[in-house]
Amino acid sequence: MDYLIKALAYNGQVRAYAAKTTETISEAQKRHQTWPTASAALGRAMTAGVMMGSMLKGNAKLTIKVEGGGPIGAILVDSNSKGEVRGYVTNPQTHFELNNKGKLDVARAVGTEGNLTIVKDLGLKDHFSGQVPIVSGELGEDFTYYLVTSEQIPSSVGVGVLVNPDNTILASGGFIIQLLPGTDDETITKIEERLIKIDPISKLIQRGLTPEEILEEVLGQGNVKILEKQPVKFQCQCSKERIENAVVSLGEEEIQSMIDEEGQAEAQCHFCNEVYLLTREDLEELKKEAK
Repeated sequence: MDYLIKALAYNGQVRAYAAKTTETISEAQKRHQTWPTASAALGRAMTAGVMMGSMLKGNAKLTIKVEGGGPIGAILVDSNSKGEVRGYVTNPQTHFELNNKGKLDVARAVGTEGNLTIVKDLGLKDHFSGQVPIVSGELGEDFTYYLVTSEQIPSSVGVGVLVNPDNTILASGGFIIQLLPGTDDETITKIEERLIKIDPISKLIQRGLTPEEILEEVLGQGNVKILEKQPVKFQCQCSKERIENAVVSLGEEEIQSMIDEEGQAEAQCHFCNEVYLLTREDLEELKKEAK
């Protein structure tokens, strides 16, 4: 089962999150039929998204948009405080040879000429929006840069996805470490040294480490205090009712022309690829509502 943990470390000076997202990213891979490089890009963005979503309170939610100008097109991810996440890429069948480090070439797919935008819907009238230029296209560094510059929190983000030869997801997960105000220099130095020494996140995941063990690896054994554990899953917010509401908003004439031309209507959700069919009877009912 996929889950994430929230923790404190070094006597409350450091806030930390870690997640296992293998099944969640597998679900996205199956729904969108992504090829390995696209799977890695989408999986990294969704993993960061679900951890950042867990920082929110109540019914708040956030939307991540990565537009780096690369062949993969835009990546869109929605997540909320309940561990629910969904996402898609514009061109799911994107794949390249491995890069010179023998890894999936996410930066080439994403591109580095563009922005990472995060919009938070906190249930208030105005939405909070932050945007930063993409600095590496590898996404972990880009989310780190976002947190440091847009939210002014010294952070380190590690996200990784491993893909099997048959395109299925082998493993996926990540961590976010944040220094709280007043963290002493000694602690900062210790964490920096550990971050340099540890294996890349994908290696930690490949070794089968749990989120708890990932944080121990990053922050040192005995330093981590787990506060909360939360299930994580791919969850779309679409429904037939939402599609019907959208059709009603088109107005009576538009609905009539759907009835005349096709006799029915089909709508597909970008986020989960679910297809909704509205029959002639459905459309007649919706036309009455539109009136």
